[in-house]
Amino acid sequence: MTTHYHAPIQIQTASGSSAGTSILVIYTGGTIGMDYDPTGSFLIPFDFEQILKKLPELLRFDLNLTVLSFLEPIDSSDMTPQHWLSLAKIIGDFYDDYDGFVILHGTDTMAYSASALSFLLENLAKPVIFTGSQLPIARPRTDARENFISALEIAATQEDGKPLIPEVCIFFDNLLLRANRTRKVQSHIFTAFKSGNYPPLAITGVTIDYQTHVILPIPQKSLIVHQTLNEDIFTVRLFPGMNLNYLASIIEMPRLQGIVLESYGSGNVPTDDQFLDILQYAIEKDIIIYNVSQCNGGAVQQNLYGAGQRLNEIGVIEGADSTPEAALTKLMFITALETDLDKRKNLLYKSLRGEITSK
Repeated sequence: MTTHYHAPIQIQTASGSSAGTSILVIYTGGTIGMDYDPTGSFLIPFDFEQILKKLPELLRFDLNLTVLSFLEPIDSSDMTPQHWLSLAKIIGDFYDDYDGFVILHGTDTMAYSASALSFLLENLAKPVIFTGSQLPIARPRTDARENFISALEIAATQEDGKPLIPEVCIFFDNLLLRANRTRKVQSHIFTAFKSGNYPPLAITGVTIDYQTHVILPIPQKSLIVHQTLNEDIFTVRLFPGMNLNYLASIIEMPRLQGIVLESYGSGNVPTDDQFLDILQYAIEKDIIIYNVSQCNGGAVQQNLYGAGQRLNEIGVIEGADSTPEAALTKLMFITALETDLDKRKNLLYKSLRGEITSK
């Protein structure tokens, strides 16, 4: 796989002979990296060589920063699994050279990208912090400065010489959230992301209040960077009046290996026999049906109602309190990792990176 990025930019904020904490910043694109052109007429990608002019506050930190920018900044709506694999490879390539990583990313698909990275980076022992902004860095009232500076500080934080946050996270507004627990919930206010089923790992204010009891432990094994994802996966969001002929046609898609079913409430689905028969037919074709809730909080419990009991009987896998974004990327990851159907199912029931609450 070829990675396309500009030559690294070194930014020294550490003073004197201090080595400082080393952070690799990866700019993929998005609002946070936009600035006005010299005429002030329109927005263009930001020149990170000028970062200290835009953010002189960085000089107060003892940091050694390196910035890698994608050759072509990517609108997050154009993100693909290949970009996720590229990000994982960059982190793997530079893993031993830096204490932490900050990824600047557009907000629209950040939860997907960050969730995917959490699965691709097995035994991660260093912070990988995604952040972005609702307004460009050039705007007077932008959230870009606070988000970027806080993400850097969190990525650099250590305790007893070890990183405090050994996992993939999203930092936005004043919340540090586990990546695979997070969803974008707002497009017009600064608190754009929430984690409905898991508490924040840290809350920023006058100080940064770390909730150490909810942070993943540092793994004892070496990092494994996975480089395959299965794109033969589909998402179906239930809605009243869904034409079941469309659902049946999805099941017949060539090479389809899994469907994330976004059901109602606690995993409820129509009791219509035709609907359930279509799901059963898919499962008989070894297509995984992974049931998660459309709600931003709560969990799927297929044993609560009659329709749910039928889901259990035909072999629909209960997605617990997973977000749809984490469910999709986890299904892509597991079906690429394992070919055996039973092993795939067992892994889906497990919490691999803290993405679901284990029973």
